[in-house]
Amino acid sequence: MGSVLPTLLLILAGVLVGGAWSLYRQGAPRSAVVITALLAVLATIGGVLWLLPGEG
Repeated sequence: MGSVLPTLLLILAGVLVGGAWSLYRQGAPRSAVVITALLAVLATIGGVLWLLPGEG
């Protein structure tokens, strides 16, 4: 599972970015756009940090 989880996290981040953009374009409430964008950022950070070399 070494590189599967970070790949899935980065794919999820891409889907969430697209979702946030779509929500923004449709005029969704600002809170929904911000929450979706924050989830995208968290998924990106998680995927990148998982790929960084470290202990283990």
